[in-house]
Amino acid sequence: MSNHKHELPANILDILRKKRNGEELSREEIEHLVRGHTHGEIADHQAAAWLMAAHVRGLSRAETAHLTSAMLHSGEQIDLTFLSAKKVDKHSTGGVGDKTSLILAPLVAAGGLVAPMISGRGLGHTGGTLDKLEAIPGFRVNLSVSEFKRVLAECGCCITGQTAEIAPADRKLYYLRHFTSTIDSPPLICASIMSKKLAEGIDALVLDVKTGSGAFMKREEDAVLLGELMVDTAKRTVVRAVALVTGMDQPLGYKIGNALEVEEVIGALHGQGPSDLVELTVTLAGWMFHLGGRCATVEEGEHLARELLASGAAREKFRRMIELQGGDARVVDEPDRLPRAKSAAEVVSASNGYVTAMDCELIGVAGVLLGGGRQQESDAVDPAVGIVMQKKLGDPVQRGEALCTAHFNSAEQMEAARLIIERNIQVEAIAPTVRAPLVRRIIRDR
Repeated sequence: MSNHKHELPANILDILRKKRNGEELSREEIEHLVRGHTHGEIADHQAAAWLMAAHVRGLSRAETAHLTSAMLHSGEQIDLTFLSAKKVDKHSTGGVGDKTSLILAPLVAAGGLVAPMISGRGLGHTGGTLDKLEAIPGFRVNLSVSEFKRVLAECGCCITGQTAEIAPADRKLYYLRHFTSTIDSPPLICASIMSKKLAEGIDALVLDVKTGSGAFMKREEDAVLLGELMVDTAKRTVVRAVALVTGMDQPLGYKIGNALEVEEVIGALHGQGPSDLVELTVTLAGWMFHLGGRCATVEEGEHLARELLASGAAREKFRRMIELQGGDARVVDEPDRLPRAKSAAEVVSASNGYVTAMDCELIGVAGVLLGGGRQQESDAVDPAVGIVMQKKLGDPVQRGEALCTAHFNSAEQMEAARLIIERNIQVEAIAPTVRAPLVRRIIRDR
């Protein structure tokens, strides 16, 4: 056997048969499967068959942890032990207008922790952190591991993309999941997320698991299950973790679209952020400070977060991170330097009443149709376009009054987006009486 080969069990078909029959696989069997597929020794069609069996039959907590570990160890793990402060990250399962990472990284760094964030791009109706940052002229998100470490050493926070060396098994399996309709399996989602996060060399992780019409997990019970899986997996690897199940029945903040969201982030760092965005950011930061040992309680962490936002310390860390990653830091004081769409048009209400519901996913789809997101991985993204909500759930509205304003560079794309928005924001005569809280559940490592 050559040096490039790894010893695999002769009975790979038995592994597939076991999972097809709903039996639990051992750590060794899962490691063989992941390692073999990563090195091209197990064919795509066999890995695809395993993914489908795992999706239909499910994976146990132990199997999920074994899969995460095997994917983690398929590539490089970043050593950040040269930094004395605790390393804490946050991950969101994705939503519309979800821009908290851009505030949280500099915020927790300003509070004395290190925030190493390896983030992703948008696909489908959700925006990607890397796409938002690339709306800042010159900002580099494709850093090498050595560059990532240097930025962290200099300012305590860095947001970059996944390198080829980190969890290569995840990239190969994710590609197959896309073509086998197994994207929405909670154990497979957990292993994909956690293998990349654990590779960052972190001490603690705060998970924001979205639920509602704009989330991948529409039902709260599915979001809770995913949160429990990720917290359990973190516990098995001795990383402190908490999962917050948060609402995504409407966009977070008011702005949707890459440059527009960066502009809203800058507003929040200047003390002028929308209340829901600031509330969720402060809550997540409170947990990051607590799990990172900076504050004895979450409430103390939230108080510290508000102080760092008010003092401008978080804003200055953001400025420094932009400089170190090659971006034009002048946008922090001059957001007009961000890309701007050529045209804007209002989408108005057809009746008097109150906004009682909206299909948040389809609002995100409207933003994609404007050119602000991807329907396929290879699609180009226009950083300038997007949607600014004028009304949120519960707000009163008059006939002819703007529900939102679309910023666009193509009239044809604008009309397609307008039709979706008009059909998916509901206005009724009677105001809604109950507003669901932003944070629905907190899942802790017990």
